[in-house]
Amino acid sequence: IVCVYLIFTGFHGSGPGLVADRIPDCSLSNPCYPGVPCSNYADGVRCGPCPLGLTGNGTHCVDIDECKLVKPCFPGSRCVNTEPGYTCDPCPMGYSGDRVRGLGLERASTHQQVCTDIDECDDGRNGGCVPNSICINTQGSFHCGSCQDGYSGNQTTGCRLLHTCPNGLRNPCHANAFCVVQRNGDISCTCNVGWAGDGYICGPDTDIDSVPDEDNCRFTPNSGQEDVDKNGVGDQCDEDADGDGVTNMQDNCWLIANSMQVNSDEDSFGDACDNCPYLINNDQKDTDDNGAGDACDTDMDGDGIPNILDNCPQIPNPPQTDIDSDGVGDPCDSCPYVSNPSQSDIDSDLVGDIYGHQDTRDNCPNVPNSSQQDSDRDGQGDECDEDDDNDGVPDYVAPGPDNCRLVANPAQQDHDSDGVGDVCEGDFDNDQIVDHIDVCPENAQVTTTDFRAYQTVVLDPEGDAQTDPHWVVLNQGMEIVQTMNSDPGLAVGYIAFNGVDFEGTFHVNTVTDDDYAGFIFGYQDSSSFYVVMWKQTEQAYWQATPFRAVAQPGLQLKAVKSSSGPGERLRNALWNTGDTEDQVKLLWKDQQNKGWNDKTSYRWQLIHRPPVGYIRVKLFEGSEKVADSGIIIDTTMRGGRLGVFCFSQENIIWSNLRYRCNDTIPADFVAYREKRDAQH
Repeated sequence: IVCVYLIFTGFHGSGPGLVADRIPDCSLSNPCYPGVPCSNYADGVRCGPCPLGLTGNGTHCVDIDECKLVKPCFPGSRCVNTEPGYTCDPCPMGYSGDRVRGLGLERASTHQQVCTDIDECDDGRNGGCVPNSICINTQGSFHCGSCQDGYSGNQTTGCRLLHTCPNGLRNPCHANAFCVVQRNGDISCTCNVGWAGDGYICGPDTDIDSVPDEDNCRFTPNSGQEDVDKNGVGDQCDEDADGDGVTNMQDNCWLIANSMQVNSDEDSFGDACDNCPYLINNDQKDTDDNGAGDACDTDMDGDGIPNILDNCPQIPNPPQTDIDSDGVGDPCDSCPYVSNPSQSDIDSDLVGDIYGHQDTRDNCPNVPNSSQQDSDRDGQGDECDEDDDNDGVPDYVAPGPDNCRLVANPAQQDHDSDGVGDVCEGDFDNDQIVDHIDVCPENAQVTTTDFRAYQTVVLDPEGDAQTDPHWVVLNQGMEIVQTMNSDPGLAVGYIAFNGVDFEGTFHVNTVTDDDYAGFIFGYQDSSSFYVVMWKQTEQAYWQATPFRAVAQPGLQLKAVKSSSGPGERLRNALWNTGDTEDQVKLLWKDQQNKGWNDKTSYRWQLIHRPPVGYIRVKLFEGSEKVADSGIIIDTTMRGGRLGVFCFSQENIIWSNLRYRCNDTIPADFVAYREKRDAQH
């Protein structure tokens, strides 16, 4: 474009005649935009084109926005318009390429920024995935997959050659299973998360309930495979589980056919399934499991002594022993040596309030031992007893160590010289359960995972904004269902643990509501426990007193140490994401800020080692790990009881529950401690 600027002059008199004015040139009056060439012509001056990156007539030029008109930068890279020209930010993470600058539309159109995907899997480190696993490159990123052919394991346990186990012996396990080396050197096999079977044969397990996908509820956990109406569809996914024509949501006996829905006492249970059909008892508690609910059973513990005469009506006590003569029998007395007929236990720690502190009953008051294990029943806990079986052979010091620490064997006979005495070979605690299936092979009181006996702890006992939780225990205590949209509450098992591995499958079996569910560990009382909890969406709690609480989506780990105990302050502190002074400390939150999905199964794995404060939580969806807390160090609670947690969310399933005593310090903690010590 050539712009011509002409200046014409008139004539004026000068003396006796007319003289033409001089035509101006660029040196006298340059009307062009800075940087634009100016040319003289007979009839005036002419301005050249605007500089690159600008547009106009040569006298007036304005910037061209190449970013808006052409978009020269790679998607995901910011385009910055300059005056003149443009600049592209560096390529996004996961891509490589040059940072581009230019002037003008032609340049922007013909020299677009090019960003090439980086193949993280080809970096010599397999992208950071565990060795011998599959690294899958994606545009701008990558993810770690399963083990390569010929290897077994996962991204958590590592990938090992199929033919060897950690002890060097041949690996007999399935490709999707891993070896477990027992204390006597024997090998057992366990299927990986997302697979189910005996470890020697493993099949896909979509709902992670320990039953392969041929189960009667493929997408809903039902580890016990219950099917009341025998129609081939499991109760957990059958809309009419008992086949009586009334859907579960409307059925007052959803597991027993009762099409007429007769309900004489008008509680939550129809007569067909009500263990006290003429007396309201929504808890349906039946201590002696004789079919008659405690509310209408004249001998609820079945010990032959009528309730009205029984000093322990809910715990068998035929001798009616009562050392402190307070009218409460010793087996059920929270303070058996101090008179406390009211049995007050405000903090739900199973120790009467009259004692004041747990230390008064601690069998190792100077050593953390939440399990209170006392194998020889001498009043001194194993953790501080130098001879746990009282056989005269010290546990760990000369002339020990005792080759059967929990079973009396003064002769120390060991015919195969493997370091394990003959009397405890294969069954270390002599509880008649072989070690490889014993969940606590060094505690004769704990043999299998079982939550059939549990304590309900209500965390907001005041008011009636919501009901209390309603728990249903299935599959011999290895599955729990919570049916109500309830106040915050816990179902806590009675077994206390020191070091423990605790895992289970979490599933919200509804598309309504979006609130909290999770599990607890290290429970000591209703004011002291750890909770792993998960909210689906962001939401402010509807009661803003005593303070406003806002829940954010995402998995989180909290240490509860409440100065007030159950009530509105603890309730709002649990709902709120973050720390609340004198109530809750947030130890970790998944930075993905992702809530749980409806009708989706997730598998959690917890490792807790109280002596060193080690905590680690992992979460899987199918066989893929979707969250990992990493190593968390906290000593707020030195062990305790296990259970499940809910808050305002109904239809929660905790399936395929498993716990195992384990005091072994994880290898990653050793590396963590060495690194920490080196830094200090």
